[in-house]
Amino acid sequence: MAALRFIDIGANLTDPMFRGIYHGKSVHVPDLDKVLSRARNIGLERQIITSGSLSDVREAKVVAEVADDLYYTVGVHPTRCNEFEEESVGAEMYLNSLKSEIEIGGKKVVAIGECGLDYDRLHFCERETQLKYFELQLSTFASGKLPFFLHSRNAGSDFFDLMKKYPLTAGGAVHSFTGAASELDQLLELGLYIGVNGCSLKTSDNLAVVAKIPLERIMLETDCPWCMIKKSSAANEFVQTRSWTSLKKEKYSGELETMVKDRCEPAQIIQVAEAVAGVHQVTVAEVAEQAWKNSMQLFFPNA
Repeated sequence: MAALRFIDIGANLTDPMFRGIYHGKSVHVPDLDKVLSRARNIGLERQIITSGSLSDVREAKVVAEVADDLYYTVGVHPTRCNEFEEESVGAEMYLNSLKSEIEIGGKKVVAIGECGLDYDRLHFCERETQLKYFELQLSTFASGKLPFFLHSRNAGSDFFDLMKKYPLTAGGAVHSFTGAASELDQLLELGLYIGVNGCSLKTSDNLAVVAKIPLERIMLETDCPWCMIKKSSAANEFVQTRSWTSLKKEKYSGELETMVKDRCEPAQIIQVAEAVAGVHQVTVAEVAEQAWKNSMQLFFPNA
């Protein structure tokens, strides 16, 4: 059987946890090199680093320069849209800076995002601000050559109204999908791909919805260092790969064979594939290869 190959469409590799920092405190040695090695060892051939703000973009650019298999997105997360209105910058200059980062990044930049709407966390950014700057990003980039990496949480019809108003020339994917079947149907009608990670697989209701995602529209992600499949997750019964030991962060010293307990890593994408395969009652190889093809088609069409 051919070796499995994966693309993680959403990895937060700029998170301080991969530098050993938790809540502002240094706990263990920086270990991104070990994290990347573990990922490559299971067949992860490309990773897309998620950006949610201008500062994220600049950090992602630095990380992506480390290796040929790392790429990144450029955009503003709904909970960070207040940054457009910072007095010292201003919306027009902020947008122009995003455009410049796309040009500077060249082929390393593979998507616009992470952008969208998140009404579960309005305490970070109010609804009207989210709407205003999601629309700004859509109106600016929807007709461009880059696909969108999208975020949608409890946004009702607002998300779909904007997506219909600004059709995406290069397509897009809604990542970390946790919605109901009715929401899935609407996303599929828009021609969008669906990103699945551990958060998409927590409950039996989640699994029932994931089972309805056509394999030709599914993508795999970890959203690391978050969204791992935990023992309490409904999907845990389908996980087969448990070859890594784990230590509490205070006891971890960067061993290649060891992970930090409760910190999700890109290598765990294989567990997401196993869970999706279990839900769909197909082989892991089928899921991995179809997700690979989907991800290449959207994010790397000229590769």
